[in-house]
Amino acid sequence: MKTTRQLARQRRQRRRLVLGAGAALTAAGVLAYLVMALLPGHETDAGPAAAAPLVTAQPKAAGAAGTGSPAVTASPTASASPSPTGSAGPKTATPSATPRPSSTGVPRPPREASGTTSLSGRIRPGASYQGVATAYEAGVGDGACLFGPSPDLMIAAMNTTDYETSRACGAYVHVRAANGKSLTVRITNECPLPCAPGQLDLSQQAFAELADLKVGRLPITWSLVSPGSVGTMSIRYKTGSSPYWCGIQVIGHRNPVARLEVSTAGGWRQLSRTAYNYFLSPDGSGCGKAIRVTDIYGERLTVNGIAVRPNVVQPTQVQFARH
Repeated sequence: MKTTRQLARQRRQRRRLVLGAGAALTAAGVLAYLVMALLPGHETDAGPAAAAPLVTAQPKAAGAAGTGSPAVTASPTASASPSPTGSAGPKTATPSATPRPSSTGVPRPPREASGTTSLSGRIRPGASYQGVATAYEAGVGDGACLFGPSPDLMIAAMNTTDYETSRACGAYVHVRAANGKSLTVRITNECPLPCAPGQLDLSQQAFAELADLKVGRLPITWSLVSPGSVGTMSIRYKTGSSPYWCGIQVIGHRNPVARLEVSTAGGWRQLSRTAYNYFLSPDGSGCGKAIRVTDIYGERLTVNGIAVRPNVVQPTQVQFARH
């Protein structure tokens, strides 16, 4: 039989065990709480800042705001990559008269080589135009372009719209009639109103190659060409030209002329073009100096040694490349 002292000692040991177990359980609970609080993604009730969604800290893709769709501008598309022909050079450009659909279904404007769009004006390489052909008595073949008598009468007058302040002068166009016949003519004249855009007023000799003159009006399509059987170009100063004022004309060019520049002390100076197919230097700047001629394909030819000799056709040794 246990004594009173032994019973008291056992009670004290049980009390220490109970207190120790309670303390251990409390410590374990605190430790578990701390571990859970430190785990990634665990939200604690730390105040208003912790309640903000994390996605607001992510930068939005450009162009996606308010659309709900992915921002397609963030990655290149097929239309943004260069094509095999692209704009590698003027000679490779073959624009279509019909706009081509893009990958988005929106029609694209006709593509041309770099710089060609601004140089070609209304008559563009590779484009096809519809209109009507009429006929006129061409005489010796002279006309508004002031080239003088033509070596042959396969010539035409361009309607005022496509004539475009003489930009069409000297252009070669291939004309195809609805009956299947065709020929190439050179633009030497302007056909004023009522000639409509697309209309060509052919010399009677040229019209007769396509149909009987009695037909009067003949539906046609036509396009710019760059013929091979063309000699070298010539330069002519206008009557009245001098070192103080001059007009300069290019004759016999294979491709339409886009601009003409003259050499001055300050560099190349571009001259303005008149409706009668001369480039003018009102103050005489560059008259008698080197001349630089550019065609609609961007090719530049420099001509030296052309003196100011009014109304004299002076041949050169250069010609634009064929396209």
